[in-house]
Amino acid sequence: MAGSGGLGGGAGDLQGAGPGPGQGTALRAPRAPLAFVALLLGAYCLFALPGRCPPVARTLAPVPAPAEPPHASRRLGAPGLPVASGPGRRRFPQALIVGVKKGGTRALLEFLRLHPDVRALGSEPHFFDRGLMPRTLDGQITMEKTPSYFVTQEAPRRIHSMSPDTKLIVVVRNPVTRAISDYAQTLSKTPGLPSFRALAFRHGLGPVDTAWSAVRIGLYAQHLDNWLRYFPLSHFLFVSGERLVTDPAGEVGRVQDFLGLKRVVTDKHFYFNATKGFPCLKKAQGSGRPRCLGKSKGRPHPRVPEAVVQRLQAFYRPFNHKFYQMTGQDFGWD
Repeated sequence: MAGSGGLGGGAGDLQGAGPGPGQGTALRAPRAPLAFVALLLGAYCLFALPGRCPPVARTLAPVPAPAEPPHASRRLGAPGLPVASGPGRRRFPQALIVGVKKGGTRALLEFLRLHPDVRALGSEPHFFDRGLMPRTLDGQITMEKTPSYFVTQEAPRRIHSMSPDTKLIVVVRNPVTRAISDYAQTLSKTPGLPSFRALAFRHGLGPVDTAWSAVRIGLYAQHLDNWLRYFPLSHFLFVSGERLVTDPAGEVGRVQDFLGLKRVVTDKHFYFNATKGFPCLKKAQGSGRPRCLGKSKGRPHPRVPEAVVQRLQAFYRPFNHKFYQMTGQDFGWD
């Protein structure tokens, strides 16, 4: 999995027991490093030697959390909300946004973070880490977003071994549009990149090159088939990236229902920014201005010849139809 690390441990809370009475500073200091080493060894055993770990490596009973750097509370979680200190417990996520890249996962996460009962990292950790998870109160949900999970072969098994009850959210988008958006993002960082057409097809307009990640990610049916080996379909919610733009309140409402949350985030929280072509969040009480996603969201796409678009649409069509059948949803991409 991207970023290495492990998806190990139990789904319990992450708050370790404090030192017992009578323990001095000299005795307390080494406990956090030892606990962290134990966590790493347990995670390594779970993912490098599946099926052969001792029970302690699989359960990862709560241990004292590692010492945290100063001001960690300002770097994690929602702006202005302390997560490294104060009330609450660290827990492994009960819900994950597992994909897909350039589908609208960042937008969905930011919209959900308006909900008082959702705590989530703003970054993409790519692995579950006790020191990174924000603190939550009883009744709150811990979430994480890492879009690469959906297309990573090992991710379903690893996540299932952590907690088979995890709720999984997949934001999907027309795979052709998604591929072009993916290319646009890469092109912004690598100006000398070959053309979209040269990367998408072998030998001009020959066979589609599914080895290129921008194309391969859009094979949603294949990726979902891998996940369904470990999780039932009822554990998934599939969010339309297109409707997340045209009707953000409606899609976020579906997510809140799926998570068992009251519909707190509604249409009153959104307005459409015509310049970006994307919904933004209205200013919150006490805030000076509305909040839109970063400049990379709504980035102009490079012009792709119509013949290339049509070839890709024809290529994806059978995969799209299978995905519609698997999910019971017609996303209208054809």
